[in-house]
Amino acid sequence: MTLCMVYQHPRLLLGMKKRGFATGTWNGFGGKVNEGENIRESAIRELKEEAMIEVEEIVKKGILTFKLKDSGDVLEAHLFHISKFKGEPKETEEMKPAWFHIDELPFSQMWPDDVHWMPLFLGGKKFKGKFLLDRASDITYQAKILEKELIEVENI
Repeated sequence: MTLCMVYQHPRLLLGMKKRGFATGTWNGFGGKVNEGENIRESAIRELKEEAMIEVEEIVKKGILTFKLKDSGDVLEAHLFHISKFKGEPKETEEMKPAWFHIDELPFSQMWPDDVHWMPLFLGGKKFKGKFLLDRASDITYQAKILEKELIEVENI
């Protein structure tokens, strides 16, 4: 899956999830990779579908792996930094976008892992993270992190 973070210092664009997976949370934009597209193409498509903006500059910054303790399921998210885009973010059926100053990010309404990797992302670093979560069927921002590993890398 993909995760797009639209970041233009000192502000970060997040979307309030309105339906489906993780409803009621602030997050970046993204989702599943469709058959026939690569991860980068998926990220660009998802951002257009969810925020109505067109990517002009995209750089891969991280890979986050989530393992669900009870089921053993593993989800892998490829995180991208979008610094330039065309258009104004608009609300869609799935997401309601809003800009946040980086000192006022709504971590209490975001996934619990975000607070761990966000400083690396905002600092322009590349990284890999692994998180073991306590929920098997309901991955929301209320899920508890049981274990975490986060490392800065040179190449992603």
